[in-house]
Amino acid sequence: MSTGSASQPSRTAGGPHTTAQHALEGLRRAIVAGDLRPGARVGQDEFAQQLGISIAPVREALRILEQEGQVTYLPRRGYFVTSLKISDLEEIYGLRTVLESRAARRALTNLDPAGLERVRLAAADFADAVESADVLAELEANRRFHLAILDASDQPHTLRLIRLLWDSTEAYRALYYNLTEERTAAVSAHDRILDALRTRDPERLVRELDEHRERALTVLRGVLLPDG
Repeated sequence: MSTGSASQPSRTAGGPHTTAQHALEGLRRAIVAGDLRPGARVGQDEFAQQLGISIAPVREALRILEQEGQVTYLPRRGYFVTSLKISDLEEIYGLRTVLESRAARRALTNLDPAGLERVRLAAADFADAVESADVLAELEANRRFHLAILDASDQPHTLRLIRLLWDSTEAYRALYYNLTEERTAAVSAHDRILDALRTRDPERLVRELDEHRERALTVLRGVLLPDG
């Protein structure tokens, strides 16, 4: 995780790298890396010290994450990484199925060679990260792969909701990709999805995306209900 220094010059409030953004990116990395797992309390003072910033931008970042559903505020106790019940996860994945299927069909009609190349490069980056067992790089490339497909749909409101749903389950996606066999399976799933894009087959594309998503949900059921 990146660390900063309190003696660094302050960043301008409207610039691309504000201290609030620095705090937000640091918290996101901690959640994705599994340093902050579902149910874990976020130590604001400790985190601010680790990043070399004041506590104010950390609080601002936490408010953003709360709006996204990634953290939950409990009065007099502080912020905790959101811990989802299996019913919550099933609802979120159900919503993703509806929205992503709609967006994928639209995206297929708009996807140009440059867009297809972005998807291909993300798939290659994911496979490289799996080969080197770099979970953080896997998560970044996986997100880039899926959103590169859906971004081509030219449906900004749908994409905003999809991103929000993705953000709300980042901590669980990190748990999923810590399983070696699932990382390997995802490489194959991405190859099949990419082939459906190349052949411009909407039914196969939606089917491959659905199967990829359902496998992840099945594994995450095991994470949430290990004895079920």
